[in-house]
Amino acid sequence: MSTRIGIAGISGRMGQMLVEEVAAAGAALAGGTRRTPPATSSVPLFADVAALAAVSDVVIDFTRADTAAAHAGALMATGTPWVLGTSGLSAAEEAAVAEAAQSIPVVYAANFSAGVTLVLALAEQMGAALPAAQYDAEIVEMHHRQKVDAPSGTAIGIGRAVARGRNVDLRDVMQSGRDGHTGPRETGAIGFATLRGGQVVGEHSLLFAGSDEQIILSHRAFDRRTFATGAVRAALWLKDQPPGLYTMRHVLGLA
Repeated sequence: MSTRIGIAGISGRMGQMLVEEVAAAGAALAGGTRRTPPATSSVPLFADVAALAAVSDVVIDFTRADTAAAHAGALMATGTPWVLGTSGLSAAEEAAVAEAAQSIPVVYAANFSAGVTLVLALAEQMGAALPAAQYDAEIVEMHHRQKVDAPSGTAIGIGRAVARGRNVDLRDVMQSGRDGHTGPRETGAIGFATLRGGQVVGEHSLLFAGSDEQIILSHRAFDRRTFATGAVRAALWLKDQPPGLYTMRHVLGLA
């Protein structure tokens, strides 16, 4: 029997791509949620994620950060695996996701592309190999003008990877939104610069700047479809996993 995949926020741009990728992967579309149901629809639509989860083997969720805690509770109640790609979650919302992962399998990733997954793995290795006292780490990202959170979830993920490599907590060393007379750069800081404009899908660069050399690791996404393809791949992998909090590194066999 084909895996039944539900899509939270099915009417959005990402939701429509997910519909296509579910079909391309040979899975079954269980249906989706949308805030304003149309008069007619070719796919089953549900008023909330709990109803969708009840008929799905896995739910893919690219909705809003402020729905994460409620969705966590609903999916725990139905025991449905959850692929979560929403960025901009608060500490409390991330805690709700972690709590859900004690009962159900969850893949939570800021970015589902294979390329970014490899960038994250390399960022951690580079953080460990390039001492903070000798190499300043800076992350530059650019997205389309409609994006509502900054820095992007992927940029935060890259920063966390560097911080893990350096055995520090990103919250203790993060510098974002520099403005005015900031004084000299703090040793060990991980800096973030955010650009917004046009319809840029996503660009991220990690820079390590030393006194004698500079290393740059970059990724550019040209089509959002890469995220949809990765999310469906994660869903097909996740349905057979035990409860736990997973990333795309697990899906790709890198963890």
